[in-house]
Amino acid sequence: MFSYSLIGIVIVCFILLMVFLYLVPINQWIQCVLNGVKISMVQLVAMRLRKVPPSIIVTAMINSKKAGLNLSSDALEAHYLAGGHVQRVVNSLISADKANIKLDFKAAAAIDLAGRDVFEAVQMSVNPKVIDTPNVAAVAKNGIQLIVKARVTVRANINQLVGGAGEETILARVGEGIVTSIGSAESHAFVLENPDSISKVVLSKGLDAGTAFEILSIDIADIDVGKNIGAELQMDQANADKNIAQAKAEERRSMAVAAEQEMKAEAQKMRAKVIEAEAEVPMAMAEAFRKGNLGIMDYYKMKNIQADTDMRESISKDPKI
Repeated sequence: MFSYSLIGIVIVCFILLMVFLYLVPINQWIQCVLNGVKISMVQLVAMRLRKVPPSIIVTAMINSKKAGLNLSSDALEAHYLAGGHVQRVVNSLISADKANIKLDFKAAAAIDLAGRDVFEAVQMSVNPKVIDTPNVAAVAKNGIQLIVKARVTVRANINQLVGGAGEETILARVGEGIVTSIGSAESHAFVLENPDSISKVVLSKGLDAGTAFEILSIDIADIDVGKNIGAELQMDQANADKNIAQAKAEERRSMAVAAEQEMKAEAQKMRAKVIEAEAEVPMAMAEAFRKGNLGIMDYYKMKNIQADTDMRESISKDPKI
């Protein structure tokens, strides 16, 4: 009986010890004391109860203390509860301080909560980033296509990171500027001889306005000659005109064929009427004979005239004469 009671007491004591060690982060408190960070045991226990990992806050406070920054544990804890990255913000503040970039905790926390990597932004302010544009095709006034690839050197604009446009906007604006610059050139040869003219025109447009970056330079990396777009357009227009002319000619031919068919039909009708009239001639002659209007001598004279007429027609049609 005694042994069971002792085992129960040991288990209860062990459980209480584990709960105490969980609620009271002794290791973090010792780190604070050794590094001169003013965070009390009560504050550490309160962090644990608010489900804020004390190790994150303590590590951030120690790093900022060593870097000479004066940060508040309450501010760091509030930023963590808001869903921010505490260590990333602290690292960005340390980097900005070493690089003499003006950046306070409030601005860094706002940039971090906005979804941007504030530490990367600070690094980009110190070391500018080079962005390669995709191939941009543009056509000069003489119809020759040029394919340009540029490199844009940008630096992060800390003041515009919240609400500023990203890299996609920079690339789109640079591409638009390249198209405008080449399109205004009289000849593609001028652009090939003076590629810096594209950079000057594009830079003068202030393409970084409203973005999270500052454009430092735009360098033309490569220019290739593409198709003769002007000639292709002229060929397409000529083919279109030819097709239109062919369609109109076909229409006229169809109308002529229809008219010819109509004339043939009319001629056939006339021939039918002539045949019909010729068929009535013998009947009329017989009637004239019966009534005495036509004599036998008149009939022979008419036959002689008809024979003479047929002979003349056959002679006129003979190719040998």
